[in-house]
Amino acid sequence: MFNKGQLVGLMKKAQTMQEDLKRAQDELGNIEVSGESGAGLVKVLMTCKHDVKRITIDPSLLAEDKDMLEDLVAAAFNAAVRKAEETSTEKMGKITAGMPSLPGGMKFPF
Repeated sequence: MFNKGQLVGLMKKAQTMQEDLKRAQDELGNIEVSGESGAGLVKVLMTCKHDVKRITIDPSLLAEDKDMLEDLVAAAFNAAVRKAEETSTEKMGKITAGMPSLPGGMKFPF
């Protein structure tokens, strides 16, 4: 079990980690990722908080089948979402990497 000093130290580390996580979450709103489909004919630019900034559709697709264009847009969105999730996981993982495991039954926040 933890003694009082260890518990206070752990709580301070948890508070610091919580502040770091909040800061990283805020930063994710500024990190942009892109997804594309159709060999780059459709592109979606979004933040890691899933705010879409821009959709680009090559003009050659406008004369194509509507269903195909819709599928390409959906695929580009899905690719951008996957990149946003990967980037978020990587960024958050760097922050939590140094945190020790908690004993069974203990969870954050305290």
